Amino acid sequence: MSEINEKLKVALADRYKIERRLGEGGMATVYLAEDLKHKRKVAVKVLRPELAAVLGAERFVQEITTTANLQHPHILPLFDSGEADSFLYYVMPFIDGETLRDKLNRETQLGIEEAVNITTAIADALDYAHRQNVIHRDIKPENILLHEGRPMVADFGIALAVSAAAGGRMTETGLSLGTPHYMSPEQATAEKDLTNRSDIYSLGSVLYEMLTGEPPHTGASAQAIVMKIVTDEARPVTELRKSVPPHVAAATAKSLEKLAADRFESAAKFAEALTNPAFALPTTQAAPSPSAPLSDQWKGRAVAAIGVAAVMTGLLAWTLVRPRSGTDNPPMRFAFTMGSPLDGDLELAISPDGQRIAQPYADSSGTPRLVVREFATTTLRAVPGTEGAARPFFSPDGAWIGFSAGVGLRKVPIDGGAAIEITDSCEGGTWGPADVIVCVSNSNWGLARVSANGGELEQLTVPDTANGEIGHWKPQILPDGNAVIFVSYRRPTTRIEAYDLATGDRTVLVERAIYARYSPTGHLLYVDGGALFAIRFDAKSLRTEGSAIPLLTDVAAIPSDASAGLAVAANGTLVAVQAADWDRQSKVVWVDRNGREQPALSDAGQYSDLRLASNERRFVVTNTREGGRQIWLYDFDRGALTQLTRSGLSALRPVWTPDGRSVVFTNETPSYDVFQIAVDGSTPALPIVENVHDKYPESVSPNGKMLAYHDRWDQGGRIMLVPLDVSNPPAPFADSSMSLMQDPAFSPDGKWLVYVGGAGSGSDVYVRAVDGSGGRLQVSVDGGTDPRWTRGGREIVYRKGNAFLAVSVDLARGEVGTPNVLFRSRYGDYDATANGNRFLILKPIERPEALPILVLFNWIEELKQRVGN
Repeated sequence: MSEINEKLKVALADRYKIERRLGEGGMATVYLAEDLKHKRKVAVKVLRPELAAVLGAERFVQEITTTANLQHPHILPLFDSGEADSFLYYVMPFIDGETLRDKLNRETQLGIEEAVNITTAIADALDYAHRQNVIHRDIKPENILLHEGRPMVADFGIALAVSAAAGGRMTETGLSLGTPHYMSPEQATAEKDLTNRSDIYSLGSVLYEMLTGEPPHTGASAQAIVMKIVTDEARPVTELRKSVPPHVAAATAKSLEKLAADRFESAAKFAEALTNPAFALPTTQAAPSPSAPLSDQWKGRAVAAIGVAAVMTGLLAWTLVRPRSGTDNPPMRFAFTMGSPLDGDLELAISPDGQRIAQPYADSSGTPRLVVREFATTTLRAVPGTEGAARPFFSPDGAWIGFSAGVGLRKVPIDGGAAIEITDSCEGGTWGPADVIVCVSNSNWGLARVSANGGELEQLTVPDTANGEIGHWKPQILPDGNAVIFVSYRRPTTRIEAYDLATGDRTVLVERAIYARYSPTGHLLYVDGGALFAIRFDAKSLRTEGSAIPLLTDVAAIPSDASAGLAVAANGTLVAVQAADWDRQSKVVWVDRNGREQPALSDAGQYSDLRLASNERRFVVTNTREGGRQIWLYDFDRGALTQLTRSGLSALRPVWTPDGRSVVFTNETPSYDVFQIAVDGSTPALPIVENVHDKYPESVSPNGKMLAYHDRWDQGGRIMLVPLDVSNPPAPFADSSMSLMQDPAFSPDGKWLVYVGGAGSGSDVYVRAVDGSGGRLQVSVDGGTDPRWTRGGREIVYRKGNAFLAVSVDLARGEVGTPNVLFRSRYGDYDATANGNRFLILKPIERPEALPILVLFNWIEELKQRVGN
């Protein structure tokens, strides 16, 4: 039995005894089980893991209960539902019979009387459910069970519960709520407000197949099927089976009308027509010939269906996946959503053959991992072993995915298997010929080379920090393996360069850009100001030629991270994350220990780095506006938000001094240096620590003398301590055994430091004496971030994914309690009041959908014509 089955057996052992796997559908795997309490056989349906990751368990169970009270002789009842060890499941009676799909596979066509009887029984069930305001959304032969001659509808309300629990994010799962052959036109074009007439269309499609042996519309791919549903009329059933009575043919035709208003107003009316020999269509409603022109409304829907088919099912014919040149294959594009990109990480990867993409995605618990989307199938799956993953890249043969994990690089087989560490000293890689990986060294942010099988790191480049160069980021090895293109990150302007691996020479390719990728057309594609440009590029001489032209105007990008949502396959297929609504706005709210919210600031904005003053009457926050990132101060008594810093570049990561008179912050100079500024403007901003490292203030000691900051440079990050009067240079905090240390905070008595240590998804919250004496105490269990002291140092609050947890501590005795979850929600930065009763939190304003990803096929000839050969 598979691993997931074994885990499921253990998770449900107190209620159900899992016996065997019965089958697998689009949304769930079905198991035969024994209900231990009632001593009966049941069918336990377990949602697919990638679907469960998107849904909130509580919301799913809440939604599914709205359908649990449906009681009808032709509806399979719902016995139970819930969550167990991350599994979302629901339980129905085990029917020892066959599905209508099994019967059709065996007989192809049914007798007319039998087909009508099945349809009228299902219509009766639908009519009952529709009167309870429940729409099935997935009527198909697989969901119709035949038990001792009685048809029964299974999975009633499941699709609705999944859709509601997903909160409009179904496109992130790669699953469709509906099977292409039986979708109504409005479902195929992703209309949100479906009515009972959508179910009537689906039932009509099932009847059509029972009578003729095939659904109304067929095709080689889901995209082709959806296009036919939207644009083509189904052939009259009498053309395929002359023995069908006229009234049955007429009722079938009316159920399949393109416009929902032209179908039966209820399932009961559909059933009535099927049993009324006098029923006939009005002469004005005769089906048009297949060559009849489409109305303007359906022309628009036909265009929309090209993209929606990809969104709903992810299916593309092989001919689309394989871009070819020539006029017989004009440029084609479609868009879909795959998942909300993580803050600061827009990057995605496309396989060399252009058939799949990989993207980091945070699941419902907030844990990032890689998901892979196949263009040619409905498959979207989470990649095991990639927790905490970022910046994915494929091997040249497409068999492996490399990715950044904490401060190192790992790789995992595309078909599944254990993740393997490549190096712990490098991140942000690119995989070239001969299993060579070029990545960004953690020691100096220059380029380095390492074998894909691991080994020693070979330094290639070192940033010219004396002349304002911060790092060499986002490398890509060119196809012949002789050179690398990369971002020379400078403030305020970055540029694209090439590095010759044989000679060590560097060549400037583009003077102003934040991200670039090589196109096999012989062009360099680069992003500047949110637009994508193309310029001719000779990969041998490493020279650009001619003028650049814009290709797209809305590519999502984060200039401060030299990050953009762009990838190009070796076969030329291009994917780009579109920039619509990419502003990450948040609102400031108060949240109590039970998760109840109250507004704290009326205006939303692009806020980050939130910190309360010690008197809890003011807070500081990084506010991103047209002028860039600056620190603003909000006074609760005055209700005023005012700008505190006016740095020439950026100011961020503010931390209060205990007396509330000044703020320590990161000032872009262009290095990320540490400065201090008086909040009343009496003194200018003065430097505390200046060097080439990126430095982020985290906490000032209660006596106001010592600063703890995160030095984001050496091997991923370490905690440094420095006197605010600069009487001594910075010194590293103890615990150098950890490869990553961040988020330090002084205890209220100044004797202890709570911090996050570890690497990637393995990071936990620890406490240790400020002077480094004694050992460290682990506070969190299986991961934690963002710790805060509360209740006079007797409690620590931290986050794990979307959960806020509290732990009691008695440091005099060296005792740490058991973490308790206070509440769960998708929040951003936060700070806690001294008594721990309230939290000031940045709550992201949810977008209705994740950012769309645009895919372009067969665009090479168009590019060559526009840019020049």
